Amino acid sequence: MNIFLIGYRGTGKTAVGKILAEKRKQDFIDADLALEKENDISISEMVAEHGWGYFRQKERETLIRLCKGDHQIIATGGGVILNPENIRIMRENGKVIWLKASAETVTSRILKDEKTASQRPALTDKGVMDEIEETLSFRCPLYEKAADFSVDTDGISLKTICKSLMEKIGGRNPVHQGIQPAVPFQGSESENSDP
Repeated sequence: MNIFLIGYRGTGKTAVGKILAEKRKQDFIDADLALEKENDISISEMVAEHGWGYFRQKERETLIRLCKGDHQIIATGGGVILNPENIRIMRENGKVIWLKASAETVTSRILKDEKTASQRPALTDKGVMDEIEETLSFRCPLYEKAADFSVDTDGISLKTICKSLMEKIGGRNPVHQGIQPAVPFQGSESENSDP
């Protein structure tokens, strides 16, 4: 069974996904990094050169390819839920977990992340906070509809988030029974590349 982590950029998908994968002895994949590697171009460059529609098509192709694997923890891009087919594909291939965070938390995390400029192109021409509030308002119902369940990441340690996830998804990967210690969540997701 795959586990798909969905949610807006900066909600903790990469940070949580890495720890969860370690605990469950599963592979961790950042779908956006996989997309960049497959296409030999950054997301920001792809969007600038070809537009959001082209990027969303490549995102879907990457998701389909990743679903050929099993027993993976996959951190998806924040907009993966914009295409109903992506939701169907994820639900058919595993559990979908929505990591939630407030607009204030997301803003703080994004502004602390040095990779934001190259891997998180602006979605609108508004300021950061206005864009986040507007986009969350539109996407939250889509995340909710797509998810098997959700976990709030506001002000909560990685250890606590992962413990909650382990309880909700049934504990450890049945193939492996070892658990590794978690590290505290520092509130920045510098390795996440989630547009």
